[in-house]
Amino acid sequence: MFTEVTYATRAGSERPNEDLVIAGSSWIVVLDGATAAAGVDSGCVHDVPWLVARLGGALAARLSADRDTSLAGVLEAAIGETAAAHGDRCDLGNPDSPSATVAMVRAGRGRVEYLVLGDSPVMLAPAGGGVEVVADDRLERLPGGRPYPVELVRRMRNAPGGFWVAAARPEAAAQGVCGAVDVREVRAVGACTDGVARLVDWYGWSWDDLAAALDGDGPGAVIGAVRELEAARGPVRGKRHDDATVAWARLEAPSR
Repeated sequence: MFTEVTYATRAGSERPNEDLVIAGSSWIVVLDGATAAAGVDSGCVHDVPWLVARLGGALAARLSADRDTSLAGVLEAAIGETAAAHGDRCDLGNPDSPSATVAMVRAGRGRVEYLVLGDSPVMLAPAGGGVEVVADDRLERLPGGRPYPVELVRRMRNAPGGFWVAAARPEAAAQGVCGAVDVREVRAVGACTDGVARLVDWYGWSWDDLAAALDGDGPGAVIGAVRELEAARGPVRGKRHDDATVAWARLEAPSR
């Protein structure tokens, strides 16, 4: 079980925040909704915040009530429930249907489980210090290198050899990066969206730096550091300010 969970989220613009963070006494979930490219028809009457809210609610209900199903199984069921909630007005076969990345961590029964689907990493802080990062880098390995054409991303989303996110296909859950570690080996866990991972990817921080800042200053200060660096140095690519979300949970010290 967690002894403390802290988190923060901040929109990157005047648009609604498409990130979501939810947590319980033994689990955390961070979602990052994929902003639709300009002029792209998603085939859906719902927007990205709707998808993120529905998916997050379905995950929270299952994680709160079911400790036996694997995280991949939990995500598969939540995607299926969310897809059913779309109704008949949405073309769920459209590859541009609203989607989100998923980062989940659950502690219990002597282990810490994790699942990462898309570019929202999980952090595991070992009892001996430092941090281990669980990442899904398939979006960074599409052919041709960045910037990716819109049609390439469309073709490679939720497709073999491409990258996977939570949208309308429950089978995407099986493509997550999953694993578990002994709970005695972990003192804290975290998850963030790529709006926070910019600190490492763009601005010279190490993952150890990020974990230390979360431990010492907290999630709100970490997002503040992102905004300061974005203002001072600008983006490497894409949006000047992205939605930014991070959660950090401490675990009980193992009994001796």
